[in-house]
Amino acid sequence: MRRKEREMPDPDTIDRIIRSCDCCRLGLADREGPYIVPLNFGYLHEGDTRIFYFHSAREGRKIDLIRQNRAAGFELDTGHRLQAGQNACGYTYGFASVVGTGTVSIVESGPEKLRALRLLMEHYTQKSDWEFDEKAVSAVAILKLTVGALCCKVHE
Repeated sequence: MRRKEREMPDPDTIDRIIRSCDCCRLGLADREGPYIVPLNFGYLHEGDTRIFYFHSAREGRKIDLIRQNRAAGFELDTGHRLQAGQNACGYTYGFASVVGTGTVSIVESGPEKLRALRLLMEHYTQKSDWEFDEKAVSAVAILKLTVGALCCKVHE
């Protein structure tokens, strides 16, 4: 990271920033180039492992790309605020962002799919005791992004 004074290494702060975001942009690649898609997500941090879960249609470009190449990038950002200056070059923009790479897979296990859906719903509703219709669960694909590396940047 070029601006080391903006780097945020604290794991608890990184988790707080991730949980304050409402969109995770997943980056995949194919022969045509990068493909970035904004997704709702559920998040889990256990020990040294960070996992993002996404719900998806069971087919389409995103699924095809994951089957071809499981390597992925991701980005989240929040806390956007314009900070005025005396002149144009004095203006700046506050934010917090998390950027990283990992491996994405399609979840096949029923229990893990349910866990992922509960995490997703909890992220947006702060409620964790959701029940899901079995037909709806089987109709949706769940994507699992296991984080390999990330960095967090805060500009206040």
